[in-house]
Amino acid sequence: MALSKEELKAVIIEKAKKAPKPQLYLKDFYKCDPDSKPRIIKNIANELVREGELMYWSSGSTTMYARPDRIKDEEGAQGVND
Repeated sequence: MALSKEELKAVIIEKAKKAPKPQLYLKDFYKCDPDSKPRIIKNIANELVREGELMYWSSGSTTMYARPDRIKDEEGAQGVND
């Protein structure tokens, strides 16, 4: 049975906080709830970006998701929003 929207948001945020890499592909979030369709997970991830819980991060060729407090800027500061 698929998780509710709020439960899935909480699981995605938790995964983004605890993942070994600060940047995650959308497909990494699919494992949070295998019963949810990929489109549902994409919509929730995008909603979390709008809420400021996640942010887009681009390697130049691929767009990934990350927690703003885990992304380091070019100068090596603590986080983007700090």
